[in-house]
Amino acid sequence: MTTDSEIIRRSLADPRVFAELFDRHARVIGAYARQRSGADASQDILSETFLVAFRRRGSFELARESARPWLLGIATKLIARHRAAEAAQWRSIVAASSVIATGADDIEAAADRVDAWSELRVLAPRIAGLSARDRDTLLLYAWGDLGYAEVAECLSVPVGTVRSRLNRVRRLLGDGRAELSLTGGEDSHGLQ
Repeated sequence: MTTDSEIIRRSLADPRVFAELFDRHARVIGAYARQRSGADASQDILSETFLVAFRRRGSFELARESARPWLLGIATKLIARHRAAEAAQWRSIVAASSVIATGADDIEAAADRVDAWSELRVLAPRIAGLSARDRDTLLLYAWGDLGYAEVAECLSVPVGTVRSRLNRVRRLLGDGRAELSLTGGEDSHGLQ
């Protein structure tokens, strides 16, 4: 049986050979990524792992027969980077909620914005806990100011899928759903 190091060595001259390494290890790397990062991010991490490995294949220590530890190391770093980026994004949303521009001529509107941002601070961790598909659907609807059909078009899914996802979000956010306008019709979306 050909070793991983032989496949990598041959791929330096013929890049198409690298596909053999993917065929050998994709299932294990994909399962690891799914366990560590969830189903939504696992495919991206799997793809990026092999992209990084392909780019760095010239630095692989050919004395090693198996590339599995090397690939799992790359995946681990990508998972950490993915988690850090997502956490930073949600921290910035929470931080932004404390910086609210107010106009002296519109005290009532400013109070409404303060209330909305306060509610968002409570919801942000719950929104972060949603699957990427549900979170994207929610944020396109609530913040993107899109109706169901427009969200469906953005995500290339049927309108019924958007309705189903938003219904699931309502259930998952529980008491917090009152803060997001998820209970209205097509024209009732966004932060209130």
